[in-house]
Amino acid sequence: MENLTFNSPFIQLEGLVVSEQYIYPTFLFFLIFYVLIAVSNIGIILLITMERSLHEPMYILFCNLPFNDVFGNSVVIPRIMVDILRPSSERYISYGECVAQAFCYYMHATASHTILMVGLTIRLNRCGTRIANPFCDNASLFKLSCENDSINNVYGLACTTVILVSSMGSIVLTYSKIAAVCINSKNKTLNSKALKTCSTHLTVYLIMWLSGCIMIILHRFSGYADYRKGAALLFHIGPGILNPVIYALQCTEIRHIMLKILHSKKVQL
Repeated sequence: MENLTFNSPFIQLEGLVVSEQYIYPTFLFFLIFYVLIAVSNIGIILLITMERSLHEPMYILFCNLPFNDVFGNSVVIPRIMVDILRPSSERYISYGECVAQAFCYYMHATASHTILMVGLTIRLNRCGTRIANPFCDNASLFKLSCENDSINNVYGLACTTVILVSSMGSIVLTYSKIAAVCINSKNKTLNSKALKTCSTHLTVYLIMWLSGCIMIILHRFSGYADYRKGAALLFHIGPGILNPVIYALQCTEIRHIMLKILHSKKVQL
């Protein structure tokens, strides 16, 4: 029997499977982390924006990172929080909103192949209306299709492989050069600062890289949906919390300005 096309305007999100007694603690958990991510990252953006001494190229990077973290988490976490409070049978999202969320999610993760990937997704007719994920992404969307999604799978995996390999390659090259400078330098202060910064940066990068890889791999195995959800949430929440500490608070100039502001407020009180 041929598959029937069922292009429903609404899709059901599976979301997080939470037992009734843990609904509000789980909601509170996400709320606390989302507020921490928003406040810490927006605070750094405002600090760099208002402080003229920080208007340098290096600190523009510090602005871009927290902005991207706030954007990416705002696309995903509020919707997850709303769905936690709803019964599983009422977790519906319009197809347009789902595609928009997938687009923003991939723009957050990597903007280089977002447009083509979402173009490839929209072309597919849908036979299903249930997404087994807490949020919308392209892999979940093309699983709804009753057509052959081989092109989507091949393109998605190829682009992801290129991005991950090139990302790892650039990281290895960059840190190799940093290590070479540290080895040739006899400045203990410089070496200590470089080691501290690099080790913390690599920790966050590995968390994001590993959780992203796990999420992508487990999308191909339906029996590991809960593990995939955990990896997807770690991909967003982990770096969003750690980046403000690593990229900003470890920067001597930003730390001194923050302490100066706090000290001035104490004096006023």
